[in-house]
Amino acid sequence: MTQFAHDTVVPSKGSDLSKKDQVADMFNSIAYRYDFLNRFLSAGVDVWWRKKAIRELKKLKPKNILDVATGTADVAIMATTLLDPEKITGIDISDGMLEIGRAKIKKKGLEKTIELLNGDSETIKFADNSFDAVTVAFGVRNFEHLEKGLAEIKRVLKPGGKLVVLEFSQPKTTGVTQLYNVYMKLVAPNVGKIFSKNRNAYKYLDESIKKFPEGKNFTLILDNLGYTNTYCKPLSLGICSIYCGEK
Repeated sequence: MTQFAHDTVVPSKGSDLSKKDQVADMFNSIAYRYDFLNRFLSAGVDVWWRKKAIRELKKLKPKNILDVATGTADVAIMATTLLDPEKITGIDISDGMLEIGRAKIKKKGLEKTIELLNGDSETIKFADNSFDAVTVAFGVRNFEHLEKGLAEIKRVLKPGGKLVVLEFSQPKTTGVTQLYNVYMKLVAPNVGKIFSKNRNAYKYLDESIKKFPEGKNFTLILDNLGYTNTYCKPLSLGICSIYCGEK
């Protein structure tokens, strides 16, 4: 498997822990503020981004969906309304995030439709050809080995199934790029420090976005892994992108 620059970006450079363990610890520490900070830092646009990504599955009408790096289950919960699936399974390596997600699911009475499990994208504990669709929202940057995670997702997809990835990217428009860089380098880490007591988490966010193989580079990775009909849809002047591929 190829190693990409973003694979080596970690929340704490001085730690002896693996990227996977560092990411789990990081999300455990900010879980209680994660949803609030998502809405606050994006001015609520992240909700629209997630809905746009989920709608890429409308024509497929998937009945059994896997949500990788589900976090607090935002995508899983939205998908129940937008897609009306029979079953959604969400996996994540952070028990802190899963705990909050389960509370949200219970509050909405969705326990029969959504199940959350501790699970790793690189060793998904389901059989080949298990799911009609797989979603990953703001999670692929956190994979310790990007190709391995994407290959594992392809394994559990049914033939004809579809992967939808939602991920941050970097705007290329003059003026917007400069404002974005200031926001990500200064504003987001300091706001994160105030509300979640963890500045490193939002510093890591900026660094991992900069090193991530976005746009055509990402769809090329999907192509090389055997995905078909791959495409990319930039959102909000390129601040975020939707990537899709089929098995």
